Amino acid sequence: MGKKTEELIAEVAEPIVEARELELVDVEYKKEGENWILRVFIDKEGGVSLDDCQEISRSLSDTLDANDPIENSYLLEVSSPGIDRPLKTEKDFKRFTGKLIDVSTYAPINGEKKFIGELLGLEDGEVKIKIGDEEVIIPRDKIAQTRLAIEF
Repeated sequence: MGKKTEELIAEVAEPIVEARELELVDVEYKKEGENWILRVFIDKEGGVSLDDCQEISRSLSDTLDANDPIENSYLLEVSSPGIDRPLKTEKDFKRFTGKLIDVSTYAPINGEKKFIGELLGLEDGEVKIKIGDEEVIIPRDKIAQTRLAIEF
């Protein structure tokens, strides 16, 4: 149910978000304690404002109330993906080429499940990163999560 619900919400949210020249980064729908939480992450060049989040929250809430695609009652949260934003789409991988990323895999690759390096790109379903002087290639279907690494 989880993934299907998230895809459904993404289809509803994307036109609302894009109409305001924002980007839909991710949708999460999960149970936390007693409550179901629907989180919608949005972004734009230079970052999103509280007003952006409130505007999307109102529009999305009205649309979801009208269509009612979710059976359970839930709390809607609209926010920025943060400085460690996930990379999910090909567009994300293009946009953040040259940046430091943090990759976690489902199973070990060369004995490792966590990689931090400079994103060189995404090509033919493989993520290429540079760690030190070494180029590491990780098949995208083996990746559990890719995020921007937090640089200090």
